[in-house]
Amino acid sequence: MIKGLRPLLRRSTYSGALFAYGAALASLPLLSFALLPALAWRSAPEGVLIVVVLLGWAALIGLVGLARTSRRVLVVSARRLLRVSLPEPVAVRTRAGRPGAGPAGAVPSRVDRWRTPVWLLLHVALGWAGALASGVLLFAGLTLPGGWLGAEVGLSLFGRTVRVEGGWQSWAVAVGCLLLAASVCVVVTKALRWSAPRLLGPSSAERLVLAAERELRLAERNRLAHELHDSIGHTLTTTTIQAAVAGEVLCADPVAARAALRSIEESSRAALEDLDYVLGVLREREAETAPTRTLADLPELLDRLRHAGAVVELELSGDPAQVRGTLSRAAYRILQEGLTNAIRHGAGGLIEVRVAAAPDRLDLGVVNRTGDGPRTGMGPGAFPTSGHGLSGLAERVRLLHGEIDAGPDGPRHWRLAVRLPVRLSP
Repeated sequence: MIKGLRPLLRRSTYSGALFAYGAALASLPLLSFALLPALAWRSAPEGVLIVVVLLGWAALIGLVGLARTSRRVLVVSARRLLRVSLPEPVAVRTRAGRPGAGPAGAVPSRVDRWRTPVWLLLHVALGWAGALASGVLLFAGLTLPGGWLGAEVGLSLFGRTVRVEGGWQSWAVAVGCLLLAASVCVVVTKALRWSAPRLLGPSSAERLVLAAERELRLAERNRLAHELHDSIGHTLTTTTIQAAVAGEVLCADPVAARAALRSIEESSRAALEDLDYVLGVLREREAETAPTRTLADLPELLDRLRHAGAVVELELSGDPAQVRGTLSRAAYRILQEGLTNAIRHGAGGLIEVRVAAAPDRLDLGVVNRTGDGPRTGMGPGAFPTSGHGLSGLAERVRLLHGEIDAGPDGPRHWRLAVRLPVRLSP
């Protein structure tokens, strides 16, 4: 019993009813235009005139529902007053090819176009039916008790009439009328809540647009995660080693210590540029130009590693300078991550870097020691790792339609080999 009364006590029930009744009032100006044919055709039968007026009224309401602004207003109002979850309407491409945000093939169907007018007609119809029913019941409930205003109520059914003239019967009927008026509000609100997601919710074309937008956002976030992992992870690794080297030679070799500190400064400045760009994108503000580091910056990267005490040997073949754009930037990040892993998990000794540019492919390789031997920096296991380095590399290579091979190369070496398809610029 108490559970059945809960909808009658909720504020959202009556805000939803007011939402419906407001649509009924807002449709009154359109009724004046719908009456014009009836005024011009007074000789027609009364029933025909009523049908003509109602059809004209419905047509005008439907035309209002076709406007994009109407749908946006209805969606916002339904979210606030009906407490339903509805996404913002999105633009889709029309069959005429007008600009829109939809992907290829995201064209609204005829059914999708008429969903909002149908909902608006239902909204207005429920508003009028609910307003008339609840209004009559509310008036009866307020005037019947004690015979206020000399009110009487009668119910006629199958030729029999029951009248309530006063006393406890009038109070009982008044309470029943008030409960029925509240129940009408519940029914109207529930009907609107049920129909809003089905008629105001995203259409099939809009779902395609939303899915494409979510995919783009996810791809952008994954790309930023890779950039942040590669850049910041590499910088923290090298600066940690450089700081350790500077501390060890500070007294014995001040020149080497100053060189290590300058390298730390340069690495930190580059990492701050990357971090500022990534944070700007994540905050959805206007981001500055993204830092572009390509294969042309590879010598600078290797110099920073040498300042940290690593022994790095570069083998170049072909003309890597001809590799440009996205491929060159991706190649730089791949080598950067490979060198970071070599420093973190390697056993010191020589790190071999290979870059080979051919007319149809770009080969990248990093080979480092993993067996017993002198350690570089702080040695393997001294750096925390997220475990996402190789998986991030594999995903980056996959997006470029390349091949990756990472694993032991003999008993004491680890090899990273990447092959990317390339078309060299003239």
